[in-house]
Parts: sequence; C-alpha cells; structure tokens
Amino acid sequence: MFEYIRTHQRLMQFLLLLIIFPSFALFGVESYTRSKAAAGAEVATVAGQAITQQELEVAVRNKADSLRQAYGPQFDPKMLNTPEARASILDEIVAQRAITAEIQKERIVIPDRVLVNDYMSNPALVGADGKLDKDKFEQLLARSGYTKAGYEYERRQTLAFQQLISAVQNTAIVPKSVAQRIALLSEQEREVQLMILKNTDFASKVNITDEMVKAYYEKNAANFEVPEAVKAEYVTLNAEALAAQVSVNDTEVSDFYKANAKQFTTEEQRSARHILVAVSDKAAPADKEKARAKAQALLEQIRKSPDVFAKLAKENSDDPGSKEAGGDLGIVAKNAMVKPFEDAVFRLKKDEISDLVQTQYGYHIIQLTSLSAGSVKPLADVKDQIVADIKKQKAAKAYGEAVEAFTDAVYQQPDSLKGVADKWKLKIETAEGITRKGIPAAPATLPLNNPKFLKALFADDVIKKNHNTEAVDIGGGNVIAAHVTEYKAASRRPLDQVRQLIVTRLTEEESAKLAATEGKNRLAALQKTPSAEGFAAPVTISRTKPEGVPAMAVPQIMKADTRQLPAMTGVEIPGMGYAVIRVNKVSDGTPDQARRSQEQQQLASIYAEQELSAYVEALKKKAKTTLNKTALTAPQPAN
Repeated sequence: MFEYIRTHQRLMQFLLLLIIFPSFALFGVESYTRSKAAAGAEVATVAGQAITQQELEVAVRNKADSLRQAYGPQFDPKMLNTPEARASILDEIVAQRAITAEIQKERIVIPDRVLVNDYMSNPALVGADGKLDKDKFEQLLARSGYTKAGYEYERRQTLAFQQLISAVQNTAIVPKSVAQRIALLSEQEREVQLMILKNTDFASKVNITDEMVKAYYEKNAANFEVPEAVKAEYVTLNAEALAAQVSVNDTEVSDFYKANAKQFTTEEQRSARHILVAVSDKAAPADKEKARAKAQALLEQIRKSPDVFAKLAKENSDDPGSKEAGGDLGIVAKNAMVKPFEDAVFRLKKDEISDLVQTQYGYHIIQLTSLSAGSVKPLADVKDQIVADIKKQKAAKAYGEAVEAFTDAVYQQPDSLKGVADKWKLKIETAEGITRKGIPAAPATLPLNNPKFLKALFADDVIKKNHNTEAVDIGGGNVIAAHVTEYKAASRRPLDQVRQLIVTRLTEEESAKLAATEGKNRLAALQKTPSAEGFAAPVTISRTKPEGVPAMAVPQIMKADTRQLPAMTGVEIPGMGYAVIRVNKVSDGTPDQARRSQEQQQLASIYAEQELSAYVEALKKKAKTTLNKTALTAPQPAN
C-alpha cells in the first residue's frame, strides 16, 4: 500500500491543484460572485446562485483545451463527451462556488501588506534594487489583459481562497500509531527459503494429443488469422523529389547573396563584467551621493589594480545575477541592456575599464573582457549553401503548383501510375504485405503506415476495380498515390503450419499446471510436517529490499501468516513455475529515520487531502447545493 503512496507522492500532494485550482483560473474569480446567472438552463445552484448549461459548456471546452495542450494529438475530445466527465467538471465548479460563498460569508479579507508580499514573491515583478518594478508590473498587466484594479481583485480573491483551504489542510494530524505501524511494516524483515518447481522440469511428462491441438486451434482462431493484405506500387510527390529537376544560375546566386548579406555576416561580439552599486533614480540626493562615492572608491581601487575586479564584484556588487561570477555578464548583445550601459560597453576597448555609468539601477563600473570583430563570408565559401537554399525555394514553389495537377492526373489515368511518374520524374516504388493497419514491422512514421493513406488504399474501387488511389496528403509536404498490383483476402493459417507453435504453447500451459499441482501438494505436506529439505539457501528480504527472490513472490512472503514458524506458503510465478516458500524468521529490521520522516510527510499530505475533501463536501451541503442530473445525460461535443 505505502509503495503506491510513495511512488505517487506528487499526485497525492497536488491533488487539490489538479482538481480545484486549474478550473478556478479558467473560469475566473469574478464569475463566482455574480448576482445573476448567465442565460441558459440551470444545471446546479450553489448558495442561491445558478450554474447554467452555458457555463458548463464553456467549462468543458476550457478543460478540453487544457488537456489538448498537455497531451497534444493523444488527447481525444470524446473523453469529455460523457455524462460522467461532465458531472466531474460540474462538481469542480460547484466546489469553487461553495468555497467562494464561504469566503464571502466569513468575510475573509486580504490585508494590503499580504498583497504586497504576494507581489514581491513574484521575481518577474521585482527590479534589481529588490523593490517592486513599476514598468515590469505594467508589462504584466498588458500581457494578461488586466487593469490594475482587476489584477489586485483577482490576487486578493485567490489569496483568500488559498488562506481558507490552507487552514483546513494544516490542521491534519497523523496518528503516531498509524505512522509507527506503517514504518514497521516497511522495515520488517523475513528470512525465507524457496523451493521453485520449474515448469520446464515437467515438460517431459506432458502428452499433447491431436484433439488438444485441434481444440486449441479452433478456440484461438483469431490468433492464427492472416489479415487481408496488398502489394502496391506508389509514388510520392514532394519538394525534395522536385529539387533534382531545378537549376540555379550564377546571377541568381549573386542576387541572393546581396539580398541576404546579413545571413552571411558575423556580428561583432563583446563580453563584459560589471559592478553595480544600486540606488534608485528616485532616491534622495544624499543617498545617490553616498552610492556614487562608494562606486567611485571601488573604481579607484580597480584602476590601481585591475586584477581585483572579480574579487570586488563578489564582495560589493548589488547585481545578484552576476555577483557570484565576479560580475561576468557573458556576451552582451545589442538592445539587451539599458541604453547608458549598452553605450558604455560598445565604446570600450578590450580590457578597458569605464568611468562610472549611471542607469536607473544605480552606478556601474564596466570592463570589456573580450572583443571579437565582425566578418563577412566570401561568396565562394557560401555558394553551395546558397544554391541549395534557392533550390529549396524553387522546389517548394514547384511543389505548390504541382499538387493540384498531380491530383488530377492520378484521377484521370486511373489504371497506372506511369503517367504521373514520367511527368514529374518520380520513382515508382513497390511494397508488399500492407494490411489495413499498415506494415506492422515498419515504423509508425513510415508514409505507408499513414492512416489516411491506408484508408484510401483499401477503398472499394481501388481493391475491386484496380483503380489508383486518390492523391493523399499525408502531411510534411508529401502527397502519395498508389496502385494495387496484388490483393490477398483475409484467411486463417492452415493447422499444419501452426501445429508446432500450438504444441509448444500447450506444452508450456500443461507444464505450468503440473508444476502448480506438484507445488501445492508439496506445500500441503510441508504444512503438516515442516522440513527444510529441498529448499534453497536462506535469504532475508523486506518490502523495501526485496532482492534475492522473484518479484511475484514478495507479496505472498510478506502477507504469510507467521504466528507459528516456520510458516509455509506458495505462489505461482508465471513463466517460471511454482514457488513453495518457507518463512524461518521475522524481525523488525533496522529503523530508517530518513525514510520514516519521508513517510510521515507523505501520510500528512494524504490526511490533509482527506480533510480538505470532507470540508469541501460540507461546504457544498452548507451552500444548499442542488444538481439537475438530467442536464448531464445528453453530453454536448467537446471541441
């Protein structure tokens, strides 16, 4: 049990976030406090406020969008198109409304100091001086579409939400007896001996008759079916195939080189380091003068002994991003720094140290540590690359122009691909053993395994009338057409072909049965008269250290009744045989304090989630929640 908890710790700890917070963000806090419901049939009421059908549909779409972003093409919108899924989403909305109603009823208010601390905890809003950066704050508002008042309202509501549920979660107490019991179970050690009766040792005793083979063949007919398959010729139209037919002259190369000169130019690169003595541009004159004097003193030390720059940066710089690196900023790109700083960097010579540079962050001392001059690659050096680029452009254009004509030609000449292959100089390729699921041994990304292509390949007119397939766009700039040259209907492999395979499978099954029967008989005898004869050497295992025995045997060993030792038990191990198990000793094992502490935390998280779940259910009842279950029986499409 606890192994599951341990391996799913993150899931357990963030259950609340997965269930409540995402939807809270999707719907917006303000929607929970509206006095009037949106138009549409009511699917629920909470604290006297309606949740409409329209709101539920928006929630379903939002959930679908969220899952689509998380799982990409693996997500199937039909997963949400069920009464159960819609009921789950509605339950999330109900929980949010019930919690919000409780916040309003209890008049939970977030003080200004808490709101300020929340802002300051967001690194994206804090400037180099460690204070709230007005420009960054306005940029955040612009990106999110909030007004200042709207953002403040949203944060206060979210913080109130967190404050309420945290108060519930933090009251969870794990009984010491439970934690102690789980710790002992995890650490308990058992000395065991195994007697494994291998399936292979009983193979010689198995007698497989013709009747058994025939019965297995009929019962498992689906296992021996050969699906319908085709052999086909196909051609693929893409820009790559057309590129070989494209030519490029010297004038085109020269024009491309001139028009794209920047592409072949390496810009000058400068690396620098700096020391920042921070002071706000809105600080009092005395504070500015104090900062300037400190910076000037540092500058004078550096001018006397440039080698101390890194040491002084570590000791004095107020820039947390570069301080520990001796002020090193790495490569300084243009338009990446504030203008006074950038201007200074691009005026300096290598190893030169600037005068004091003042920005809105304070006073900087800058040293240019490296300088790499820019350069332009000669045309001769990049001609091959340019030719390849122009060919790609021309081929892409040719491909775009050819697709429609290719599609028409495949349709107008339905009995062969030779015409389209000759016209566009395409190679006719051949593949066989193509089933409705493609070529099983080939990668799923193979064009012939494309679902759209396979659907076209097995169309009635392609199979029965021997027509070309339609031209199929399989993505990635590829259009493919095929012609079936041989068709094999679905069939079943003859019994004679699979007889030996069946005999082998039956022998394995019967051997396992004989091993299990013998094992159970020996176990029964040993339970009456315990003996160590025939067992392997003893090994000591625990739930956390199961090495030394087959994994399938561990659960059986640890749940064996050990009130009387030695204890005997047994278990079938698929593919191996039957294990008769002798438990000789049981001990508490060595306490692992680090592990116990971790388990205590995990248990606390589980108890906290249980407390919170119960609390939310109580709030739903308190808010006199009513549900219109009939509104969930006819699911709407989740697009």
